[in-house]
Amino acid sequence: MKLPILPRALIYVLCVLTLPCLPKTASAQAQPTTYAITHAKIFTLSGTIIDDGTVVIQNGKIANVGAAVEVPVGAQVIDGKGLQVYPGLFDPVTQMGLREIGAVSATVDSAETGQFNPDVVAAEAVLPSSEHIPVTRASGITEVLAVPASGGMDSGGATGILGGQASAIHMSGWTISDMLLKKSVAMVLNWPTIETKTFDFSTFSRKEKSYSDAKQEYEKQVIELTDWLERARHYAQALGHGGAGDFQRDVKLDALVPVTRGELPVLVFADKARDIRGAVEFCEKQKLKMILGGGAEAYKVKDLLRSKGIPVILGPTLTLPGEEDDPYDRLLTQPAELAAAGVKFAFGSFDNSFARRLGQQAANAVAYGLPYDEALKAVTLYPAEIFGLADQVGTLESGKIANVIVTNGDPLELTTEVRYLFIKGQLTSLDNKQKALYEKYLNRPKAK
Repeated sequence: MKLPILPRALIYVLCVLTLPCLPKTASAQAQPTTYAITHAKIFTLSGTIIDDGTVVIQNGKIANVGAAVEVPVGAQVIDGKGLQVYPGLFDPVTQMGLREIGAVSATVDSAETGQFNPDVVAAEAVLPSSEHIPVTRASGITEVLAVPASGGMDSGGATGILGGQASAIHMSGWTISDMLLKKSVAMVLNWPTIETKTFDFSTFSRKEKSYSDAKQEYEKQVIELTDWLERARHYAQALGHGGAGDFQRDVKLDALVPVTRGELPVLVFADKARDIRGAVEFCEKQKLKMILGGGAEAYKVKDLLRSKGIPVILGPTLTLPGEEDDPYDRLLTQPAELAAAGVKFAFGSFDNSFARRLGQQAANAVAYGLPYDEALKAVTLYPAEIFGLADQVGTLESGKIANVIVTNGDPLELTTEVRYLFIKGQLTSLDNKQKALYEKYLNRPKAK
């Protein structure tokens, strides 16, 4: 008997009607909404250490923290005896989800062409299935900033002057909507430099130019940047005035309006003391809220940064000094100098490949004089404060998002293991590609 061919539209309707009747798989079943981590040593970072306490997580938030906290009925209990609880680590400069394999251009979406792209938003390009994400969160990093055009070890080629808007994301989720902590937290500004020596990637050769030519090019870029901001201010004045025929929307100027109003900070990447001074002067003149990124020579202008209240996102401490005559430990001692001078700072990985070593970057600064408490806050609370997210993450307090790690030791130590990890209140898997490869080759049959 020949069966009738059903129209495609009818098949679609039947599938939609049948779908709710299908049995739920294990992966589709909802996780518990309430957890209690009991008898653990708790580092809230908002008060004193609790030697034997309980953290209650409910509906994605921290419901209660303390030494005598009652466990709610029906909560999934995790025995934390011998373990320690911390807020999840926060990496404030990465290209997470924007760059997968640097040598494969189809997997790279970390920068747009052109020098001025203020309308670019990192969240729009983040790949939730990136292999870097589970590898990184297994080290206790629960939230990061995906920063477009931010350079770093994983990046190559042009970055642009206005690179776009950085997005704060949780390190778990099927879609960017699941992952989003805040869509736009800062505008990326790669401060122009006076470069007399450049490298031409097309010919793989170095090029030199005179100082006067380099300075003229630098001044041209600063003037062009100034023009963009002035145009954005005029554009803001025109908003809401006149009819539809009198006003034409410009997405680039639209994106700059919050910057000119001081509502959105600029994350300014600059390393040399001369460039940092120039950027500070420019931002003050333009009335921009500045956050310094990189800051390899921030120690030279620490008094200026403190007086202007400008925080710094420091790059990796385990990096070679920028100048030949710099001490070998220049970047290792700088955090202690900034802390002593009263400059607020956080540590960033500035890439994806070694984001998982964020805690150890901070730990190495402790060996060179940085107080331990400051190092721990520089990878948890301080980045949250710098980017205006401290009301949601950074400490273990009631009402905050439950991004929590449970470890068998100090999270800044290389040998410490993360035993449990919560993101938005859900117990999140620590499995990742590197762990799978480790287990695969660990169990490899021995040669006869």
